[in-house]
Amino acid sequence: MSLDKVWVFAEAFDGKVKTITLEILAKAREIADTVECFYGGDGDAVADELGEHGCETVYATGDLGDSLVGVPVAAALAQKIEDDGAPDLILLGTTYDGRDVAGRLSAKVGAPVITNVAGLELDGDDVVGSEPVFGGTIDVKTRFTNDGVKIMLVRPKSFAAEPAGGSSASVEDLDVPDVGATGAATITARHVEEATGPKLEEAAIVVSGGRGLGEAAKYEMIEQLAKLLKAAPGASRAIVDAGWVPYSYQVGQTGKVVKPTVYIACGISGATQHMVGMKGSKYIVAINKDKEAPIFSIADLGIVGDVHKVLPKLIEALQGR
Repeated sequence: MSLDKVWVFAEAFDGKVKTITLEILAKAREIADTVECFYGGDGDAVADELGEHGCETVYATGDLGDSLVGVPVAAALAQKIEDDGAPDLILLGTTYDGRDVAGRLSAKVGAPVITNVAGLELDGDDVVGSEPVFGGTIDVKTRFTNDGVKIMLVRPKSFAAEPAGGSSASVEDLDVPDVGATGAATITARHVEEATGPKLEEAAIVVSGGRGLGEAAKYEMIEQLAKLLKAAPGASRAIVDAGWVPYSYQVGQTGKVVKPTVYIACGISGATQHMVGMKGSKYIVAINKDKEAPIFSIADLGIVGDVHKVLPKLIEALQGR
């Protein structure tokens, strides 16, 4: 059993489609006969990449200038639904723009939104989403009971992005109706944090540090180890809140969700909210002097030891290779 049609909100940065869009497209292909995208921008710029991942048609607004994406995209989508009808399901990523579009579209068409979806399945004609609650200790399943528009917001790293080998998607114009006063807000500036090495949410190896490092200066060991492994450095919420590293380093329920091949947790005890953000890693290595630390319950390899002794030895060994 599959759905007839699913729409996916496509997002891109500097002309490249964001990973979360490709993850959602992979799942959409599994559950639907037809997958289409809607996009706030020039559809021709993303048609090849979206088509490669299974999208057949891109409904695009064209250049939005400095406008906030959510306002015109939600208005244009609501108008298309009114004119042509809704698909069986609309999927968006749990991003700033994704949540903005979903909220505005929900209000315009009077439809509910199921949020924080980490799993998605079909039960007959019903679409069922799985969402982690209580700090990720329990998964609950939610299904729609309404007729008409069904909207879901999907968490990053819930699905694996895989190309489908499709050809370039066709592009159709999405007319943007008058949005009135809501269209007055504009983006006046953009700031992209400088970063070197792989992105945290996309890295194959992540090395994270926690309160067990003792002080901010010791985080240098994490960065050094990450550089040697061509990994991305991460952090627990405790040291982000303490101001040792920027928020962009935070792994966890309130930070970034990562799913690398190898995750190395250094001096991290394993608070539930942290483990929610990294427990999907293929292999987990934990270094902690407390043998009762919760992180060991999900680790594939546990090293009971002081990070101040273990990490320098590990760094030394890698430098000697």
